[in-house]
Amino acid sequence: MKPAKKPNRPYFSSGPCSKRPGWSLSALENALVGRSHRAKNAKARIEEVITRTKDLLSLPEGYVCGIVPASDTGAVEMALWSLLGARGVEMMAWESFGSGWVTDVVKQLKLENVAKHEAAYGEIPDLSKVNFSNDVVFTWNGTTSGAKVPNGDWIPDDREGLTICDATSAVFAMELPWEKLDVVTYSWQKVMGGEAAHGMLILSPRAIERLESYTPAWPLPKIFRLTKGGKLINGIFTGATINTVSMLCVEDAVDGLKWAQEIGGLPELIKRSDANLAAIEKWVEASDWAGFLAEDKSIRSNTSICLKITDTWFTSLPEDEQAAAAKKIVSLCEAEEVGYDFGAYRDAPTGFRIWGGATVETSDIEALLPWLDWAYAQVKSGS
Repeated sequence: MKPAKKPNRPYFSSGPCSKRPGWSLSALENALVGRSHRAKNAKARIEEVITRTKDLLSLPEGYVCGIVPASDTGAVEMALWSLLGARGVEMMAWESFGSGWVTDVVKQLKLENVAKHEAAYGEIPDLSKVNFSNDVVFTWNGTTSGAKVPNGDWIPDDREGLTICDATSAVFAMELPWEKLDVVTYSWQKVMGGEAAHGMLILSPRAIERLESYTPAWPLPKIFRLTKGGKLINGIFTGATINTVSMLCVEDAVDGLKWAQEIGGLPELIKRSDANLAAIEKWVEASDWAGFLAEDKSIRSNTSICLKITDTWFTSLPEDEQAAAAKKIVSLCEAEEVGYDFGAYRDAPTGFRIWGGATVETSDIEALLPWLDWAYAQVKSGS
């Protein structure tokens, strides 16, 4: 039988993610639309995003935070093209986005002294083999695999190279050891449920020193330039953005940051994400057909929660039939309006990816899970 209860908000996409609880278009009614983003009031609103972000994350003294174009992808590319090449590079990848950064460094920047540390979906590489005399590029949380680094203990305080961390599905949901991270990137559309197109770039004093002392051998497009005359362009980190930003998106970002502070700040955001993972872990423990892609709990994501189907009926199917069955489960849930956009990423193993970031209510995840049981039974019985 179909479950009786439905999620109040059936939004489980991993990006753009669910808006904060209680959000409506009225949250944007004070947006400074029709104004230049260089105008005094508009620039102040943009700077408010930066200030509230630094406060909420408790960034260390000397760290700067700025808004950049093209979402998290743009922020990562700016870091790679502006900072790499001064020394060797350690590239880490255990899912599609990390693999994309490897491709950019090897095939686009064409750096020669590159060591690759790779692992399959649901796993992470051996962290003990990373050489920190080189620069290190990694994702904190593999958004498409549901596997994360367990902590920052593997990063030495006396490292010689920079650590460049794509943390787009980790910031605001996981504890990040800022003193061990020299570059951190993310987008508004993940844990805070903001709108797309804008990225955030956080730099440590060590990263700033690199920018001001090193010039890459390749030309840098204007949209990537972080220095002028050998000095950091401070305006990027005080509200004078490189390109035109959407004041609607800025207003939405301010709204999300205010909500986060009102509910208890970063500790509460992390607590909410952890509760969402715990609800799914409880369900998986009792399930006879579903399991986690990241089997090791210590590296399991509390945001991009990736599941696989373990039932022998399913695993005995040809791969194309497995993919079709998983998509049918998602379609059945969508038709019942109980869950949208939670299929596995296109390059990931067949299964599901349920977003568990702080804007998702645990009660909605708990309401979704019986529907997964129902949908799976429907597909299995109809085979």
